[in-house]
Amino acid sequence: HGELLMLASGTGLAPMLPILQSITDDEEDETFVTLVGCFSTFEKIYLKPLLQDLARYWNVRIFYVLSQETSLEKLPWSYRENTYIGRLNEDLMKTIINSCRRKPFVLICGSSTFNEDMRRYLKAAGVEENSCFVF
Repeated sequence: HGELLMLASGTGLAPMLPILQSITDDEEDETFVTLVGCFSTFEKIYLKPLLQDLARYWNVRIFYVLSQETSLEKLPWSYRENTYIGRLNEDLMKTIINSCRRKPFVLICGSSTFNEDMRRYLKAAGVEENSCFVF
């Protein structure tokens, strides 16, 4: 795939990491990856150092969506630019999809409610069902 959009909620990050690392470990792989990690608070972001390392690759972007934070001001500078406060909703999904370089193939992993919401938002954004995989 030319571009992967990974939507992970909480521990749903786990199946995304081996895929992401296999892309960054292969110098020949030119797949663009956008990972959107949804967590309740900044403290609850899993594997921050690893994610920060992966975000340094030219073909990887990582966004955080924090549902229970109230302000970006409390976050370290390095996180403010790519963090959203609130929930991943239909409008934010459209913004993220529009920022993709190519039409993305979408990987989704989270609670059943998260997965259903993401499918609905993706459909509203024009992403076809056969362009998604739910773990």
